[in-house]
Amino acid sequence: MSSKDVTQPEINEDASEGGATAGSFSDSQNSDSWSFKKENYSKQLKSWPHTGRHILAHYDESSIVVYQAYKASIAEFAVQNQRLGGPHFSFDRMSWIKTSFMWMMYRSGWAQKDHQEHVLAIQISRKGFDSILSKAYTMMKQKAARLETKDIEVRLQWDPDHDPHGEKLTRKAIQLGLKGKTLLDFATTYICAIHDITDYVHKQYQVLETRGVQDLETPLEQIYIPGDPKICELLDLDVQDNSKS
Repeated sequence: MSSKDVTQPEINEDASEGGATAGSFSDSQNSDSWSFKKENYSKQLKSWPHTGRHILAHYDESSIVVYQAYKASIAEFAVQNQRLGGPHFSFDRMSWIKTSFMWMMYRSGWAQKDHQEHVLAIQISRKGFDSILSKAYTMMKQKAARLETKDIEVRLQWDPDHDPHGEKLTRKAIQLGLKGKTLLDFATTYICAIHDITDYVHKQYQVLETRGVQDLETPLEQIYIPGDPKICELLDLDVQDNSKS
């Protein structure tokens, strides 16, 4: 899918939205004053691994950013209340989070797909994120552990990451589906701040369309490695010696 085709959804039913180090965070919640550290995409690309399963993320010593895309009513409630919820958000279905900005752009069509018109950058505690990771199971890991689906609160998917034009890459990006108490904890307890970055997303899409990928700017992302080796093993992470946590 090219960047010019973003209004034509390519739906992945399993991934649909439910209802310093790597950054410097601010207290503001709108994209015009969103002060997370950003970098030229092409420059970042040179430092990222080309293959393997990696958590590329924007993070600092205590928090990490995950992305979700929602319709306006859910996004507005989230920003105003600094938590997820409200009359249009469902805690009864799985809600997916992503750490890769570019994967979120692919999934939401640069915030142009139906019901994904608002992209939220949700800053959560690293302790909370690692707790989520510690409960994450792929279907294969679930079967190996002989667990029932009803017992899984975090579904892990390793999907191909994508470039700015929506083309698949060899490197895999992490996607986490949350439900039950884990979803409730994420939505209400782990959150440090919620930013609606839709304006920023639209501006960068215009840069991509008018000036090309060489001028595209994206949030600074580095490889994130959980502190607990058991989590790395559970996730089947490809750990590099020169990566920083």
